[in-house]
Amino acid sequence: MSIKADRWIRRMAEEHGMIDPFEPGQVKEVNGQRIVSYGTSSYGYDIRCSDEFKLFTNINSTIVDPKNFDSNSFVDVKAPVCIIPPNSFALARTVEYFRIPRTVLTICLGKSTYARCGIIVNVTPFEPEWEGYVTLEFSNTTPLPAKIYANEGVAQVIFFESDETCDVSYRDRGGKYQGQHGVTLPKI
Repeated sequence: MSIKADRWIRRMAEEHGMIDPFEPGQVKEVNGQRIVSYGTSSYGYDIRCSDEFKLFTNINSTIVDPKNFDSNSFVDVKAPVCIIPPNSFALARTVEYFRIPRTVLTICLGKSTYARCGIIVNVTPFEPEWEGYVTLEFSNTTPLPAKIYANEGVAQVIFFESDETCDVSYRDRGGKYQGQHGVTLPKI
């Protein structure tokens, strides 16, 4: 198993549609303004957050239960910036749609720009033959409100290719988050 480099990421995105839309280089500014970078890096791909957010709220005083999730725990926000209250949480989705090859597994880690502000970006691995928009989880660990910028980089995806093909892929087993669109809430 090996980590995949920029040239492999570009080839897989351009020839096989692994990432759409795809940026072959690093974008560091838009219209003369510096942004949190996104696009292909040496050994990964920096993904962007869309402008669709689900902001956690306690207005309904519900219990967070992954087996019986109450969608009233979130308020929908569509905006170029999402402000997460102190010690709170938001969900979003990527701008990019992914199609992961059968021999590939990814790990996704938050960008240091957000980590240094106390904002944790959590994303579970993209399994072999999973496809969809990625649901992003943002935790504001600070006692202050925190901003998340839409259409800018938030996390880096690292691709690992196995030397063997798995017997059963995410698609084969009918994974519950296959082909997800929009911000997807927990399912059982």
